[in-house]
Amino acid sequence: MSCGKSKIIIVDDHALFREGLKLLIEKENIGEVIAEAENGAVLLSILKTLKPDVVIMDIDMPVMNGLDATEHIVKEYPEINVLVLSMHGDQDHYHKLINLGAKGYVLKTAGKQELENAISSVSQGTCYFSSELLRKIIIDLDNQKAGELVKNTKIDFTVKEIEVLELLCKGLSVSEIANKLFLSVKTIEAHRSKLILKTETKNTIGLILFAIKNKIVSV
Repeated sequence: MSCGKSKIIIVDDHALFREGLKLLIEKENIGEVIAEAENGAVLLSILKTLKPDVVIMDIDMPVMNGLDATEHIVKEYPEINVLVLSMHGDQDHYHKLINLGAKGYVLKTAGKQELENAISSVSQGTCYFSSELLRKIIIDLDNQKAGELVKNTKIDFTVKEIEVLELLCKGLSVSEIANKLFLSVKTIEAHRSKLILKTETKNTIGLILFAIKNKIVSV
């Protein structure tokens, strides 16, 4: 990430929403909006000359939607972090964007503080998901048959790994977990890496969903 405030490009097909979001971000000193785009195609043309730390991406847009744009960014500009900001809170959209490589996913109903936390985390390459989205996913999972959820839960977790996993599932960041457990950030990151390896997941978000689906932790 570049020094100072995060450089941000907002991608949404509603001009009023882009304008309002830009005013919020800059008024609250959350970051610097260096450009706007009404769809993925316009964004890709902008990225030929501008390189943001974070792209705040909507999903439903004409010409090129957020799914296609995210896939292109992750392949062509892996140093750019994508934060999805959408009204869609269903598992299908969530999993698609995360699997494509989006670093974060926040609902448009989120408050200012959550948006600030999301941008801060994602700009550093750390995954972030909204607590509201997590609640929606948990409800969806509860409505599914238990037999469809269980994968392979016969994994030998240490006591400390379970402790870290529970805090991750509660939405705490690595630094927050380190402070809470009186351990170094490096130690918590090591535990997280081992958890991801043991569960054969791709990232923190995948790890959390694995833990919830398989009832390894309760949220």
